[in-house]
Amino acid sequence: MTTATAPTATPLRIGERTIDRRLIVGTGKYASWDVMQRALEASGCDTVTVAVRRERLLDEQGRSLLDALDLDRYTVLPNTAGCFDAADAVRVARLGRDLLEQLGNPGASWVKLEVLGDRATLLPDPVGTLEACRELVSDGFDVLCYTSDDPIMAARIRDAGAASVMPAGSPIGSGRGIANPAAIRIIHDLLKDPEHGGDPDYPLIVDAGVGTPSDVTMAMELGADGVLLNTGIAHAADPVLMATAMRAACDAGYFGRQAGRIGKKLYASASSPWSGIIESIPGE
Repeated sequence: MTTATAPTATPLRIGERTIDRRLIVGTGKYASWDVMQRALEASGCDTVTVAVRRERLLDEQGRSLLDALDLDRYTVLPNTAGCFDAADAVRVARLGRDLLEQLGNPGASWVKLEVLGDRATLLPDPVGTLEACRELVSDGFDVLCYTSDDPIMAARIRDAGAASVMPAGSPIGSGRGIANPAAIRIIHDLLKDPEHGGDPDYPLIVDAGVGTPSDVTMAMELGADGVLLNTGIAHAADPVLMATAMRAACDAGYFGRQAGRIGKKLYASASSPWSGIIESIPGE
């Protein structure tokens, strides 16, 4: 008896680098660094995102978060979390690049860009986001740009030179999942469908609001190339088990999308054909 080999997702190209795993996991909000380390391992990710503001890299004992990460195993994706204007986001991105260059990390010239509008919603400031994206692109960064689920804004960020557009499924840390699946689908078509002027190879990554494995699967089934999440794992009752589930969900959504779902119908469609059915048992 031959055992089938489980398929693996193809690597994802983002700007000048390639990642092997399509689930990107954050490093914040965990109860301890030990829990974080075990959750990251369980997630199967090879890329982790780190808020590079200096005060966030150190714990109460003055230890650096980077010391808790295996930099031979994980590529660090710096992010500009907590920035509320373009100038601050650009400054923090450059600080992150300088820091990671000193560590010899291959992700030193890329950044997850966040320019937030306010502290209540943590929704992106579209004007500040575009301004910072253009400046960082001109400075040589591969910009993975966090945005709302507005399709027009997504296209403008792509046109500004972002290496990846990262629409929010729902507000950061909300756990509400994909609040507007239709918007994510439209963004997919605008960015990736040639009939709409898109590029099939352009990377679309859903970021923020993911709370359950089914949210991850939905994002991938809608056509996302990857998912970035943090709170959904870090604040789960069992972060390590949730990380395991998120990993499986990402693979399930990816392969489900690749397999091609059946069409939806109003009426039933019998699994077995009506023609050729034996009407009666011979001899009865």
